[in-house]
Amino acid sequence: MANVLIVYFSAYGHMHRMAEAAAKGVSDAGHEARMARIPEFRSPENVTALLDHPSRRRGSGEDGLSGTFRVGARWEKYEAARKEQEGVPEAAADDLRWADGIVWGFPTYFGTMPAQVKSFLDLSGSLCASGELEGKPAGIMTSAGSIHTGHEAAILTSIVPLLHFGMIYVGLPYSQNPEYLTADAVGGSPYGPSTLAGPDSSRSPDERELIMAGRLGARVARFAEAVKGIR
Repeated sequence: MANVLIVYFSAYGHMHRMAEAAAKGVSDAGHEARMARIPEFRSPENVTALLDHPSRRRGSGEDGLSGTFRVGARWEKYEAARKEQEGVPEAAADDLRWADGIVWGFPTYFGTMPAQVKSFLDLSGSLCASGELEGKPAGIMTSAGSIHTGHEAAILTSIVPLLHFGMIYVGLPYSQNPEYLTADAVGGSPYGPSTLAGPDSSRSPDERELIMAGRLGARVARFAEAVKGIR
């Protein structure tokens, strides 16, 4: 049996749902799953969602892109998502040490990982120097506002630091995931599962997206079990 960590950052709750699906995939495959959330920045000035708070926005209207993104409602979603995740412990370096395999989850921010996730990796640099993550299988899943806003780029760019830690990347092959071979607006690609949150973050993960997240969890677990003895 392998230990699989699902470590994620979720501002509006979409990646929390995907993380739960990945954890279930691990458990259903007969392995041990642990969820841990990457914390928000401590300083309110560094919290991106705070810019959506009514007291911080300039002007009273929601014209142009502000109207499309419905920034006024996003703060309420952010607050609700934080409460939903209160029971998930914050991620620590010891969680990464415990894991035989890791599923990383985070939203797409401008085609790459959020600063919160990069900061967590930066602060885990000692594990790179010690080689403690070398040989551990890893997969990535993400969310994005729409199918055109960088969900594939976010995964591709985020593979780079995982390789620096010596991790083995696990993707999501066509033959096992027919859900993303469609013209429908759903996430997912050979690089990993993804969910489309909608421009205003109002969309919930599609069942097909959750299924793919579960498959990634099970796939990472199988690879982790296979290489555990070798490591």
